[in-house]
Amino acid sequence: MLRLSSSILASDFTKLGECVARAEKAGVDFVHIDVMDGMFVPQISFGEPIIKSLRSATALPFDVHLMVQDPEKMVPALKECGADIVTVHAEATKHLDRTINQIKELGMIAGVALNPSTPIENIKYVLKSVGLVLIMTVNPGYGGQKFIPYSIDKLKELKEMCQKLDANPMIEVDGGIGFDNARDVIDAGADVLVAGTAIFKGNIEDNVSRFKLIMGQ
Repeated sequence: MLRLSSSILASDFTKLGECVARAEKAGVDFVHIDVMDGMFVPQISFGEPIIKSLRSATALPFDVHLMVQDPEKMVPALKECGADIVTVHAEATKHLDRTINQIKELGMIAGVALNPSTPIENIKYVLKSVGLVLIMTVNPGYGGQKFIPYSIDKLKELKEMCQKLDANPMIEVDGGIGFDNARDVIDAGADVLVAGTAIFKGNIEDNVSRFKLIMGQ
């Protein structure tokens, strides 16, 4: 099943609750929340208070993407904030397997993210333990960047590895996803499309409808 995750990093922060509500009504499936610490990536973005305050604004699952060093330190608080999916970077924790289990033990879906240049092989042994794999299709830290073309090959490689290992995580793509490449990433194996600028720039309802049409929904 294909899903659309709206990245609020590209929304109007003065109308954050309204943007989320409009996206939900338009038909998005997840709210994608990028948490940045200014160390793993250059920017600082949302923290726990904002995530918690947004929880009452929508019934949609919170798809939380941790772009932070030592993400395991934040996991318990995210449970309290109402997170449903917590994705950590393989590059950001020394004990990936332990962190994945920590997320799952708290009743959330565990995801693992890979930067563009990180090989798929690096997550081979945890692939059957996670519910989601996030392929970064831009270098993380800034919204509105251009899609990296070799990501298509990486998606195909991931899909092939999942089939070989009988693993069934959702495959999510994040970075530069728009109407021009959405079908390409779906055909390469993506199940979940994260879109920010392409949803929140212009008319939210029209943009979501365009994505859903591409997704066959």
